[in-house]
Amino acid sequence: MKLTVTVITHNESRNIGAALESVSWADEVIVVDSNSTDDTVAIASRHGARIEVRPWTGYSDQKNLAAGLASHDWILSLDADERVTPALAREIRDLLTRGPQKKGYRVSRVTFYLGRWLHSTDWYPDYQLRLYDRRCGSWNLRRVHESFQLENERPGRLQHHLEHYAYRDVSDHVTSIDHYTTLAAEQWMSEGRRTSVLEIAIHPPVAFLRNYILRFGIRDGSAGFLVSVLNSYYVFMKLVKLWEMQNRFARNVSIGGPAKTGDSPAKAGRYDKP
Repeated sequence: MKLTVTVITHNESRNIGAALESVSWADEVIVVDSNSTDDTVAIASRHGARIEVRPWTGYSDQKNLAAGLASHDWILSLDADERVTPALAREIRDLLTRGPQKKGYRVSRVTFYLGRWLHSTDWYPDYQLRLYDRRCGSWNLRRVHESFQLENERPGRLQHHLEHYAYRDVSDHVTSIDHYTTLAAEQWMSEGRRTSVLEIAIHPPVAFLRNYILRFGIRDGSAGFLVSVLNSYYVFMKLVKLWEMQNRFARNVSIGGPAKTGDSPAKAGRYDKP
C-alpha cells in the first residue's frame, strides 16, 4: 500500500525542512499552508512536497482538506515540529507492506524540552492517531486538541516514537499556552460547559501533582518540574478564560446584547502545534 504524508503549516520555515526530510521515503507529501509570510512554502517545494495554499479555516478543516487532496488512501498526518524516526519509518513501511489489520494506528510522541527527552508528565507517551485510512473517518471539528475519529473501530498502536520539538524555550512555551487556552475555553463555552472560582482554585494544583508525582515528572529533573508547573498553569488559564467568557456572556444576555466567546483562532498566528 502507498502512503501520503500530510502537513499543515503557517510560518514554519524553522521546522518544515527537517520534518519533510524525516518522511522523504513516503510515496507522496502534501503541505497545506495558511499563507505563510516566511520561506515555508519555498522550503517545502525544495523537498518535493505538493503545496496547497489557502486561508486558515481551523485545524481539523485544514487536515481534512489535506487528506482529501491525497493520491493514496493511507495517510500519515505530521505536524511541522515533529520528526518520524528511522525506526518508526521502518515500522510504518513494514505495516503497509504486510497489509494493516486496523484502519488506523496511534503513535506515541516523545517531546524534546530544555535539552532533554521527557518520558514523564502528561506529555508522555501522548498517543495520537496519525496513521489512518481516510475512507474510515475524519478529523473532528474541535478548535484545539483535534483528533482523527475512526468509524466503528478501535485503532491499533505503533511501537516506535514520533519525535516532538514543541517549543524553542520557556517563553515560546508560555506564548503557546496563551493561544491554546483561549481555543480550549472557546471550545468548552461552545459545548455549554461552565466553571467556578472553586474549580479554578482546585484543578491547577491537582494537575501539578498529577504531572509531577503520579506521572513521574520528578524523574526528569528541572525540565520535569517546569513542565508540571506550566501544565498546571495551562489548566488555570483555561478555566480562568472560560470563567471570563461565561461572565461576559451573562452580562451581554442580561442587557440584550451579542454574546462573544472570543477571537478567531487565526488571530493568534500559531496554526500547527497540537
